[in-house]
Amino acid sequence: MSLVCAISNEVPEHPCVSPVSNQVFERRLIEKYIAENGADPMNGQPLSEEQLIDIKVSHPIRPKAPSSTSIPAILKALQDEWDAVMLHSFTLRQQLQTTRQELSHALYQHDAACRVIARLTKEVTAAREALATLKPQAGLVVTQAVASQPHVTAGGAGEPMEVSEQVGMIPEIIQKLQDKATVLTTERKKRGKTVPEELVRTEDLSKYRQVATHAGLHSASVPGILSLDLCPSDTNKVLTGGADKNVVVFDKKEEQIIATLKGHTKKVTSVIYHPSQSVVFSASPDSTIRVWSVTGGNCVQVVRAHEASVTGLSLHATGDYLLSSSEDQYWAFSDIQTGRVLTKVTDEAAGCALTCAQFHPDGLIFGTGTADSQIKIWDLKERTNVANFPGHIGPVTSIAFSENGYYLATGAQDSSVKLWDLRKLKNFKTITLDNNYEVKSLVFDQSGTYLAVGGTDIRVYICKQWSEVLNFTEHTGVVTGVAFGEHAQFLTSTGMDRSLKFYSL
Repeated sequence: MSLVCAISNEVPEHPCVSPVSNQVFERRLIEKYIAENGADPMNGQPLSEEQLIDIKVSHPIRPKAPSSTSIPAILKALQDEWDAVMLHSFTLRQQLQTTRQELSHALYQHDAACRVIARLTKEVTAAREALATLKPQAGLVVTQAVASQPHVTAGGAGEPMEVSEQVGMIPEIIQKLQDKATVLTTERKKRGKTVPEELVRTEDLSKYRQVATHAGLHSASVPGILSLDLCPSDTNKVLTGGADKNVVVFDKKEEQIIATLKGHTKKVTSVIYHPSQSVVFSASPDSTIRVWSVTGGNCVQVVRAHEASVTGLSLHATGDYLLSSSEDQYWAFSDIQTGRVLTKVTDEAAGCALTCAQFHPDGLIFGTGTADSQIKIWDLKERTNVANFPGHIGPVTSIAFSENGYYLATGAQDSSVKLWDLRKLKNFKTITLDNNYEVKSLVFDQSGTYLAVGGTDIRVYICKQWSEVLNFTEHTGVVTGVAFGEHAQFLTSTGMDRSLKFYSL
C-alpha cells in the first residue's frame, strides 16, 4: 500500500507523519503550511517542524501518463500548448488595444472637464465680484415698474411747489449713478484694507457710559422722538424727528437747538442729514417727504411720491436722490433738486406694504423690508428685485448695510437680528434677543467694525465675532434711534421717553 499526502492526495517524495493528527504529508508542503499557520492542517492543533517524523520508504516510481508515452503524443501535447500560448497572446494584445482606446477617451474627457470647470470657476468669480461691487445681475424675481400719473399741485401760501411727475431713469442719471458707484467701490476697497487709527478700540468702547441727556427738544404734550440722524460732515449736529410733527436740528457741542422745522401734519418717522449741504430730509405718515433748509429754517421742497404713509427714507451717495418706501407697496426714487419722482416700482406678485428702505453704500442696489417679514434686494438701474431673504417672523422694522458692502443686518418683530452675506446670498448669523425685544434701529459705524441695535435697550456688537460689548438701559421708553459719532468716539440715541442721550468715555 502506497502512502498518500493528506494535503495533495499524491504520493509524497519525502513523506513524514504528524504526531498531532497521525497523518502523512509531503514534507515541503507541511513545512510551508506550518511556516504560515503554525498548526496541523487537519485538526488545527499547534505543530512545529521539529515534531515531524520522517518515514523511510523505497523511492516510488510514478507511472507515466498514457498520453506521454509516445513521441506523437508528446508532439501533440507541445502543439496544443503552443496553440494555447498563441491564443492567450492574441487575447492580451486585443485587451491592450482596447485599454489604450479607453484611456485615450478618458484623457480627452478629463481635459474637457477641466476646461469646463475652469470656465465655470471664472464665471462664478466674476458673478461674486459683480455682486460685491454692486453690479447684481437682474432677473431672479421679475417685478414691474408702474408709471404714476403726472400730478402737479401748487402749494398754498408759503408752501413750495409739490411735484410728483415721473420722468424715468434717463441714461444720464444711470451713468451718474454708475460713475459714483465705481469711485465709491475703489475707495471702499482701499479703506477695507486697514482699520482707521482713530477708531475707538473695543476695550475702550466697552467702558462707555452716559455723559449727557436732553429732554427738551420736542413737545412734552405728544412725547416721543421717533427718528435720529447725525450730520456726516459734522457729527456734533444731531437731527431728530418727533411725534409732535416737528424736525429738530440740535448742536451737541453748544447744547442748543439750531432749528425747529414745522410743516408735517403727522408724526415724523424718518430723518436724514445731507452730508455736504445744510439740508435735511424728513418723511411722515402724512404721505409726504420734505426737504428743509437748516439755515433758512424753512421747507424748500415737498415730494409727493406716495399715496400712503412713508415708512423708509435713504439718501443716495451722490447726495442728489432720495429713496423712499411706503405702505402703498411702492418704493420711489426721487430727485431732491426738482422734487420729481424719477421712478416708482412695486412687486405686484407680493402685494405687501414696505416697512423700511436703505441704500447699499455704493448706491446701485438697495434693500427694503416688508410687512410679511421679507427682505428684498433691488437693482436700481434695472428696477428689478434681484434677491429675497426670508427667515424673519413678523414685519421687518429696520435694515442696515455694512460699510464694506458685504453684510446686511436686519431686524423684525421676532426679537432677533439677522446678518446676511450679500456675496453668498444667505444668512450666516442670527442674534437672538430677549423675548418680546423690540428692534427699532440698526446701524453700523462708518468703519463697519461695530453694529448698534436700538429697541428695548441699546446693544453694541463687534462685527465678525458678533459678540456684545455694550448694553445701555438708561432710556425709560423704547429706543427708536441710535447712531455712532465719527470713528465711534461717541454714541447717541433717542427714545419714546422724549430724550436724546450721548454716551462716551
